[in-house]
Amino acid sequence: MKQYDSRILWSDRRHILWFPFSFDRYRLSETRLYCIHGFISQQEHECLLYRVLDITLVRGIMNRICGTGTILLKTSDASDPLLRLKNIRKCRKVKQLLSELIEQARTQRGFRDREVFINAYHQGDDDFFDDMAEE
Repeated sequence: MKQYDSRILWSDRRHILWFPFSFDRYRLSETRLYCIHGFISQQEHECLLYRVLDITLVRGIMNRICGTGTILLKTSDASDPLLRLKNIRKCRKVKQLLSELIEQARTQRGFRDREVFINAYHQGDDDFFDDMAEE
């Protein structure tokens, strides 16, 4: 098993109806979110929490019946611009925990909202920063 950067605060699997019978697993530490997909061939995504720009909770009728929901995370990470935590239990509590940890990670790194915005949408154009400084 892979060694993670700090203690795991939350973990779950993707649920099918009420049952966690899938090979999609999610883990959340104080600074990172890990998404592991697959059984024979595994793919693991890791996202630093300070890179998350927006959180959305989606709950359809079946999600509400089964007590699950999907959390969508828009990130500034080039490899994972949209992370999906599909069909997880206690989705509102997890969303709240994520929000708190994201703010904590941004504060620890000294980011302000404008810096996160600039880092997310900067595409390597040095004139972009010059234009922002003039405003």
